[in-house]
Amino acid sequence: MKENTALGRSWKQARQELFSPEEIAASDARVELMIALSNARKEKGLTQRKLSEMTGIKQSVISKLENGNTPTQIDTLFRLFAAMNMKMQVVPLDV
Repeated sequence: MKENTALGRSWKQARQELFSPEEIAASDARVELMIALSNARKEKGLTQRKLSEMTGIKQSVISKLENGNTPTQIDTLFRLFAAMNMKMQVVPLDV
């Protein structure tokens, strides 16, 4: 990763200094969920608007979720994935 001259170190280094391992893991999990949501929607050939119509969740909310610009309630994610005939699953981390 490229060094950030403003910080004097890479983002990865700064991130490890600023956040706990638990905070980093939670952030990484959120990113993975949002990527999975976006990828699943696209693989199903759905637009955000169509998914919005299927779930009653505003298209703007779906857009913000996919872009990581808003926190979400887990039941919102359940509704979105269920509409695409998918479920979320908890699996052990490969450590």
